[in-house]
Amino acid sequence: MSNETAHATAEAEQPKKSGAARAKNILVGYGMIWVMILFAIVASIVYPGFLAPANLNNMFSQVAPVGIVAIGMTYVIIAGGFDLSVAAVFAGATVSYASFANHVPLWLAFALTVVVGLLCGVINGVVITAIRVNPFIATLSTSSLFAGATYLYSRNLPILVDDPAFGGLGGGTIGEIWISIFVLLLIVIIAAVVLSRTTFGRAIYAVGGNQEAARLSGIRVNAIKVSSYMITGACAAVAGMITASQIGVGQPTLGANITLDSIAIVIVGGTSLMGGEGSIWRTVIGLSIWAMINNLFSSLAFSTGARFLAVGAIVLGAVALDTWSRQARR
Repeated sequence: MSNETAHATAEAEQPKKSGAARAKNILVGYGMIWVMILFAIVASIVYPGFLAPANLNNMFSQVAPVGIVAIGMTYVIIAGGFDLSVAAVFAGATVSYASFANHVPLWLAFALTVVVGLLCGVINGVVITAIRVNPFIATLSTSSLFAGATYLYSRNLPILVDDPAFGGLGGGTIGEIWISIFVLLLIVIIAAVVLSRTTFGRAIYAVGGNQEAARLSGIRVNAIKVSSYMITGACAAVAGMITASQIGVGQPTLGANITLDSIAIVIVGGTSLMGGEGSIWRTVIGLSIWAMINNLFSSLAFSTGARFLAVGAIVLGAVALDTWSRQARR
């Protein structure tokens, strides 16, 4: 074969290779979208009323609190951190919101509870950046501190609220759609724009990708880390208020599983636990899959054990897919 023929053959094969590479990149980069679509198809076959507007409305209203926590968790994980205290902040927010609502207007009770969540985030961030405690150990410790403060303040008793308007945030509707869904959408939009379109968002990725390189480029690494924990604390506070509003009471025992659930949602969506990679839309995909699992299993009256098995399998599959996609990109 002459050089000209070999060169022509190589040029003819190049588009095929690039096309195959593009297909592979789509499969790798958007794998969980295909999982979500497949799961929706299967769910609609198994449960004919799955895609009914009323069912979708209720489905996303039920997962709005954990979805909001997962949005905050996305920031922390992309920044290379970890937050095990969100369940304690969540429970503390239910108690704080109910307690404040008995003494001040609801809008002020909302604002004060968000401040409580921000302060919890500041404590986490300072312990991690100033004292240099590992994020896992730091937030595990502060989780106990926050929970203990909540139990002491509430005397381990639920806090009831007499104001009928207290149920509006979690139980009210605009048209036919629950207000909690609008709150979730608003937080998703704001979080996505900030993370993808602002200097702060780019700094989050830089710190999670390579902390030392980010520091040398002039980024205030400690400030970015503290800010990410503040965002998570505020999100946990808003989620706690929605739950307190839905059930009409603040209780220190609420949200025991929300930490692991929110982390699982972020992982299922495809955000890397190694930091520096991820996005809000990926977390939305993870939340959608999570919502479908819970809704389908509840509708079909599956046992809690079966749900845990399914969730565990999906999380393991998501982690395996993330590992495989990293190797494929290399």
